[in-house]
Amino acid sequence: MKKPKLSFWDIWNMSFGFLGIQFGFALQGGFMSRIFQSLGAAKDDIPLLWIAAPLTGLLVQPIIGYLSDRTWHPRFGRRRPFFLIGAVLASIALFVVPNSWALWVAAGMLWVLDASINISMEPFRALVADKLPEEQRSYGFVVQTLVIGIGTWVASNLPWFITNVLGVSNTAVEGEGALGANVTYAFYVGGLVFIGSILYTVFTTKEYPPDDMAVFLKEKEESKGFMNGLSEIFGSIASMPKTMVQLGVVQFFSWFAFFAMWSMATPAITEHIFKAASPDKASYDLSLPAQQASYDAADLAYNNAADLVGTYMGTYGLVSMLVALILVLITSKVDINRKLIHSVSLAMGGLGFVLMYYVPEPWMLHFCFAGIGVAWASILSMPYAMLAGSINPKKMGIYMGIFNMFIVIPQIIAALGGVNLSYTILGEATINTMIFAGISLFLGAVATFFVEEKEYVAS
Repeated sequence: MKKPKLSFWDIWNMSFGFLGIQFGFALQGGFMSRIFQSLGAAKDDIPLLWIAAPLTGLLVQPIIGYLSDRTWHPRFGRRRPFFLIGAVLASIALFVVPNSWALWVAAGMLWVLDASINISMEPFRALVADKLPEEQRSYGFVVQTLVIGIGTWVASNLPWFITNVLGVSNTAVEGEGALGANVTYAFYVGGLVFIGSILYTVFTTKEYPPDDMAVFLKEKEESKGFMNGLSEIFGSIASMPKTMVQLGVVQFFSWFAFFAMWSMATPAITEHIFKAASPDKASYDLSLPAQQASYDAADLAYNNAADLVGTYMGTYGLVSMLVALILVLITSKVDINRKLIHSVSLAMGGLGFVLMYYVPEPWMLHFCFAGIGVAWASILSMPYAMLAGSINPKKMGIYMGIFNMFIVIPQIIAALGGVNLSYTILGEATINTMIFAGISLFLGAVATFFVEEKEYVAS
């Protein structure tokens, strides 16, 4: 069918659920390592503790894409049932995660949280391609990025706001867990925003039914069964468009870099910039008043620094929002050179990571994260816009799920030792993980020039 052009507000409504999704991801990315350290994790163990996130994405996204392609509900459509299921599970997880009483509980809840977010997130990419004509797809994906930027900035600043404006403590209270109440309350807010924003999209957005319902139902019936589903997923992987493979290389370098940031920015920056590493409780004799006072001072310094790291990371969300707003205005009027924009954006992000090593004052990290925000805005929109036109519309969900494998595979590699490899290549300082991330984005910028954008032609 010929898809009509949609207004900005139509696209805004169908993208609004990403506000909650990004609240979940921003809280996870900005504060999960802090939770791990509060529960006694060594910094070198943090990337491996994070492996839950990409592993769940690797398993969940192709399956959800496959299932959503074969779903149709008269009221909730094709993609929206999955938005809702994921939102309920993720909101529950966001209430439980900050109350983890042991490291293994926090690591396990990260599995649940990330799987739930992925159930909601994957169909959102397919929804844009489902509803928008080719000439509006760049526009649609950058509107999503605008919403994501708002969510990233607000969620990243929540613990700082809760402490400095509302007066809530950012350090643990004896007998009340290992985490400051400010982070706990931020996760609670995230849970409410997640379910609320998803419900807004579910009730304000309609989906187009299959072009031929009889054919759709027949194909759905023929593809029933676990083995049929597995066969189609692997078959689609084997026959993925060339454009997807080329973009996959770009995605590998991009998401390796961001996984390094999410898992290691807090320990790296608190140590290198603030000189306030997370104190090891085992190295203090807390039965001695002087040792207890020393530990409390070190713990307070670390938590104050970690709050500020969260606000600096919020800068990349704010900048990505502004960049997305500019792209919304541009793409609503003219076609753009997606490859050039993406390559330049990744290079700016790479420069932001590298400069973290050299900033003389903490406030200058805003400039570093501003460059990263430009890269983030492009990562969340340009690859999907370049890809959408090369995909069979009937398989949009499954291919968007498969494409997200190029997001999670580099993160798995990073978690299994890729991030810690930077210690042996560049030196022992934790800040070198950020330099390694910068180099990775520079490689992604180069790889972008080898992408060939091709339109899907039905055989």
